[in-house]
Amino acid sequence: MIYQRSSQLFAEAEKVIPGGVNSPVRAFKAVGGTPIFVKSAKGAYLYDEDGNRLIDYINSWGPMILGHAYEPVVEAVIEKAKLGTSFGMPTELETQIAALAVSMVPNIDKIRFVNSGTEACMSAVRLARGFTKRDKIIKFAGCYHGHSDSFLIQAGSGAVTFGTPNSPGVTAGTAKDTLLAKYNDLENVKTLIEANKNEIAAIIVEPVAGNMGCIPPVKGFLEGLRELCTANGILLIFDEVMTGFRLARGGVQELFNINADIVCFGKVIGGGLPVGAFAARAEIMNFLAPLGPVYQAGTLSGNPLAMAAGLAMLQALDNDREIFKRLEAKTAYLGAGIERVLKANNVVFTINQIGSMISVHFDANPVTDFQSAAAGDNETFKKFFHGLVAEGVYIAPSAYETWFITDALTYEDLDFTINAIDKVSKTF
Repeated sequence: MIYQRSSQLFAEAEKVIPGGVNSPVRAFKAVGGTPIFVKSAKGAYLYDEDGNRLIDYINSWGPMILGHAYEPVVEAVIEKAKLGTSFGMPTELETQIAALAVSMVPNIDKIRFVNSGTEACMSAVRLARGFTKRDKIIKFAGCYHGHSDSFLIQAGSGAVTFGTPNSPGVTAGTAKDTLLAKYNDLENVKTLIEANKNEIAAIIVEPVAGNMGCIPPVKGFLEGLRELCTANGILLIFDEVMTGFRLARGGVQELFNINADIVCFGKVIGGGLPVGAFAARAEIMNFLAPLGPVYQAGTLSGNPLAMAAGLAMLQALDNDREIFKRLEAKTAYLGAGIERVLKANNVVFTINQIGSMISVHFDANPVTDFQSAAAGDNETFKKFFHGLVAEGVYIAPSAYETWFITDALTYEDLDFTINAIDKVSKTF
């Protein structure tokens, strides 16, 4: 494929945008080469500035669960835009999407909309601290909850030490209140709780991790977190920015029948526009201003275009009760095909899959946490990524990201992808 136009556009972007991109992973630093600039997208396909067509497996990092330029969403945005793009005042639309979201997701009474998943997680932690009157939180290595200061923390020197910032600009004062745990390791969490008795406000977790590849929870992990939180007066926060309205109608809470205290949303809930949200039972949500003392605000929160897109998306998912079965079947078909061709070509690998999320790790051992995800062969991944792009298949330009399957993919698309992986893996 030719990427002359993309290369020119990237050179121009670097002059006026830091690194030439507005989100770091887009810069291709993890895989090398020049980022691909997209001109348009429809259904399961991307069309770049050089006229190439790519089967898309990132789908805007998750929200395009029904495909790009999904007509009901596009039409809803167009019609709403004709009436005005922003008011900074309440609209009926906000109540409509809130009521639908609350009806779809277990264990929530109220929801507040924000503008990103980062903002949702940041606000959820502030709410948890205000509600419990405690300062510390536990997060897990490899789980990404946005770029708020509290979440940009790496491990200390031992299991019970405080985290230290791993981004300049994050203060040690912020870092000291964030404790870092190992994903899928309940004993590690217990140790942290014991060492910080009555000081932990919340445990925040991706209930299915998607930022170290797709990593499902091991049996008993989420159940154990629920029990630990209940026993110690800690709020359990599920970051369902990726998994909400994707793995099931009601997200991971429905999928595993486990209740979180606060749930964060993004991606699908915005139908492709910048939207986030956080939700909980009424006694927690009523701690938010203007009812309670915990302040949270946003000029563009509940923006009518974003609400129109999100409502159209949620209505489509709510009305199609077979959608999640179809997505899981397509993902399983893709996973089986990848496994077949990689085995035939003697490639060392592990595939993780749950629902419509899947990832390929170039390591023979189980991938259950950030440490095991980091053990994968990144040089092979780079060859894999660029080989697939050359064949017309686009996956995330990082070994630490899940693939997202869209219902717009046909089985012909999946077969094309499996054949492309067969061809590429023969070159390893």
